[in-house]
Amino acid sequence: MKADSKENFKKDSNGRNVQSEKKRPQDLPTNHSEKGKFFLTTSEIEALFKYLKKTRHPIRNHIMILMMYRHGFRVSELIDVRMTDLDMDSHRIYVRRIKKGLSTHQPMTGDEVRALKRYLRLRKKMGTSDYLFLNERKEPFSRKALNYIMETASVKLGFRITPHMLRHSCGYYLADNGTDLRTIQDYLGHRDPKHTVIYTQIAGSRFNNLWK
Repeated sequence: MKADSKENFKKDSNGRNVQSEKKRPQDLPTNHSEKGKFFLTTSEIEALFKYLKKTRHPIRNHIMILMMYRHGFRVSELIDVRMTDLDMDSHRIYVRRIKKGLSTHQPMTGDEVRALKRYLRLRKKMGTSDYLFLNERKEPFSRKALNYIMETASVKLGFRITPHMLRHSCGYYLADNGTDLRTIQDYLGHRDPKHTVIYTQIAGSRFNNLWK
């Protein structure tokens, strides 16, 4: 690491890199939007959920995609969610991050809890596996199956959709609604803020009221 770049990040008490007050534009990562839009807008998210109602397993598919979007799950994190990660009394879910990310207990909103309860009523008939999401054969849901759902949705809706775009969409939504960088970093489990700052760079709300 170059000597001048060390000034931009420092270690917190958990050994994670956090952004220091001193930073320069050239030290920030390339604006990812230059590579094309990598997140879904609110209207695209709404269209996706409307489409999911028409799929073969609408209740399961709806809650899977809703959780990916609301909690910024990576595919491997979502399909690894266990029944024991759910706290239905306090309406919280344990989000277990990979890549040595920060794992946290996150709240579930009312619509998410209701969607989850609908799925759990079906899930009771599928055996005692500890995995939350199961396929028709009562086996843990696979990456391939989730990718297929997204690929089919993309064709039907006419715009690009990938599972990881839902994670980016979560970060974009939080940034666009004024959530601070550190909170987004912890919520998505990033160890390094350079992976989080892309959302604050592209947030459209930054440009509100410029022409008043």
